[in-house]
Amino acid sequence: MPVTYRDLTALDEFASVVELERRIWGTGYEDVVPVPILAITVMRGGTLIGAFADDDSMIGFVYGLAALKGGRATHWSHMLGVIDEFRSAGVGHELKRLQRERALTMGLDLVEWTYDPMQALNAHLNFAKLGVVVEEYEVNVYGTSTSPLHGGNPTDRFVAEWKIKDPRVEQRLNGGAPLASILPIEPVLRTRPTGEWLEPAATELDVEAKRVSVDIPTGFTAMLSQAPELALHWRMTTREVFTTYFARRYRAVEFFLDRPARKGSYLLVRA
Repeated sequence: MPVTYRDLTALDEFASVVELERRIWGTGYEDVVPVPILAITVMRGGTLIGAFADDDSMIGFVYGLAALKGGRATHWSHMLGVIDEFRSAGVGHELKRLQRERALTMGLDLVEWTYDPMQALNAHLNFAKLGVVVEEYEVNVYGTSTSPLHGGNPTDRFVAEWKIKDPRVEQRLNGGAPLASILPIEPVLRTRPTGEWLEPAATELDVEAKRVSVDIPTGFTAMLSQAPELALHWRMTTREVFTTYFARRYRAVEFFLDRPARKGSYLLVRA
């Protein structure tokens, strides 16, 4: 099914984005970005791009706003949403590519956003398809979410750094795949099966290797609703691992998705 894309600038388009926010993040979601905020931020350096099916119904969007980091102008990508039927059609990837084009036109070289490090498919998009790096972990950054997708789990997030002029980013956008390192990688968190799900195995918090790996399971959204205690255990375990290693000057540079094994692995490298 063909998908088209265009910048959104009219109030009725902003209202459609609000409707789509509620549809994607679920009934009862109260943290929508409202029409007035969309309108003002688009007027002053924000980006809002919609994706449309062939019947001109909006099926996805990406929204970002002007930002400062260390005194320099950057772009903050606040929301990326695509309805379920189109999530495997490359719509999110194309929306991010278009957002990068807009940021480059504005003379910027950095776009940032948060995402849940437990969401393996998002990690795969961000690292393998877009070429981000991560060195910042925010604990419960949004507080308790009203989205049923989050199941009351703490909103811990990675801050993705997308250095949009980096050749690595260009390579990933053009389909270049990350290569698994042939150098030694020390696992500091593995998964192990427990019935239907995977649970965290013992963690290693004092490894001194140049490269370490952190495993996470796939299907975390389903786990939030079907096994919330296990989801919370994963959250607290990975929080301890990531905050410990980031504080020791490691950063996440790759993510390797292993669908048959129902897991993915972050590669952390010491600066």
